[in-house]
Amino acid sequence: MPKRVLIADKIAPEGIDYLAQQAAIDVDNINGLDESELCRKIDGYHAVIVRSATTISSRVIDAAADLEVIGRAGIGVDNIDVERATEKGIAVLNTPDANATTTAELTIAHILSLSRNLPQANQSVKSGEWKRSRFMGVELAGKVLGIVGYGNIGRVVAAKAMALNMRVIAYDPFVTEEKLSIDGVTGVEIDALIKRSDYVSLHCPVNDKTRNIINSERLKAMKPGARLINCARGGLVDEAALYEELKSGHLAGAALDVFVHEPPEDSPLLDLDNVLLTPHLGASTHEAQAATGLEIAKQIGVYLQSGEPINAINLPSVSADELAKLQPYMTLVRRLGKLLGSMILNPIQQFDVSLCGDAAERDISAISTEGLVGLLSTHMSTSVNRVNARHIAEQQGLSIVEARCGEHPDYHSTVSLAARHGDKTTGVIGTLFNKKHPRLIRINDYEIEAVLEGHLLVSRHNDQPGVIAAISSLLAKERINISRMQLGIVSGSNKAVAVIGISDSLRDELMVELAEIDAVTKVMQVSL
Repeated sequence: MPKRVLIADKIAPEGIDYLAQQAAIDVDNINGLDESELCRKIDGYHAVIVRSATTISSRVIDAAADLEVIGRAGIGVDNIDVERATEKGIAVLNTPDANATTTAELTIAHILSLSRNLPQANQSVKSGEWKRSRFMGVELAGKVLGIVGYGNIGRVVAAKAMALNMRVIAYDPFVTEEKLSIDGVTGVEIDALIKRSDYVSLHCPVNDKTRNIINSERLKAMKPGARLINCARGGLVDEAALYEELKSGHLAGAALDVFVHEPPEDSPLLDLDNVLLTPHLGASTHEAQAATGLEIAKQIGVYLQSGEPINAINLPSVSADELAKLQPYMTLVRRLGKLLGSMILNPIQQFDVSLCGDAAERDISAISTEGLVGLLSTHMSTSVNRVNARHIAEQQGLSIVEARCGEHPDYHSTVSLAARHGDKTTGVIGTLFNKKHPRLIRINDYEIEAVLEGHLLVSRHNDQPGVIAAISSLLAKERINISRMQLGIVSGSNKAVAVIGISDSLRDELMVELAEIDAVTKVMQVSL
């Protein structure tokens, strides 16, 4: 069956055409739906694409039983409930690069307009005036531009500002000093940036940590005569406090393309001559619209058809090439995780993942996440996938420890999983035969080689004659075929484990009978 895509906001025709040309995708272009209409419409769709007009709320997400991915044609995702999407295992993709140049150019345009009073001068001339002295400006060369948020757009703004001979400083807690230095930018703490900058430009998302990051205290700390530019997100600036600093003359000017409430009806900022306001034009160029529409369409198409999460907000991005190399390991670790989870009945406090040999060269985060999927799926009633696995683990108080090691003496690569539950630790180790066939090679201290597929019955029992015969006899009475059987022992111990491939899952009553065999100390089943 084809995957269904709903385009809920207006995007460039190039994006719509791209999706329409995909044989495995059906696309509907329905714009202007309110929340209630979208809730009624979205069920049955596997993907939805929006810009900034439509909100994908938790209510919409909960109404979307088949939704796999949400695409935002643009960078900001504050109109998408990313947390709820993550909880439901829905990937959220955006296009952070497609409109970086356009938004950066608007920022530079605002800086120039503020510096030379261009909008006011234009209006003055059109009204019949010729008052050159009234619009005395300032040069940008030698001035300090402080950039808050050194992401894709911030980097482009910095490069363009330096081309104008401005000195650039930046604050971003997630960017290293080395990266900033390579770009010719000085990294500083935000309060130092506020005090040193002639211009402060915002390029960060709005969230609980950044909301009102430019508050009354920081506005007062800015240089007398400094200027503020916000082409990022409304909510980063305390607009009431900004009004006071502009009205008092402490700040020479401000330029805002975004607002807490859009449009900013009844805002006192509308009455000030030293503030420039534009109607959220950051991505409003023909080039940016075509780029973002086509880019998000391609990303959605790739995700639905291959699972590659390009520019995912809530999922590590893995290239198609790397994803192909990861796939055998992800299958192995997911099955190991499910086996491990089936062996444990108590709450798990810690999940350890270790990759050795060839496996250590792969993306450990993607592999450990897939192991979590297998582990948690045995304990959770909700659906678990690679999007929500880490979120669920965090909610459960389960910590994740990842490690790599060198060559294994017997196998070209191994994946080890261990779960700490209470005062016990249970572990399994697996490998790939011929680099593609998943195999179990150890359960705790028991060495055993078993195929990881289908229905498995796992027993721990005393190592004595007749145990396997007793198990086989009970299975035969239920007409359950045994496809393969492997035994594992520990040197110097009288205990053994058996991994038995069976033709079907076993009813609870039969599991009780198997557990009652005298020599059996533990028995469980798992379907892979």
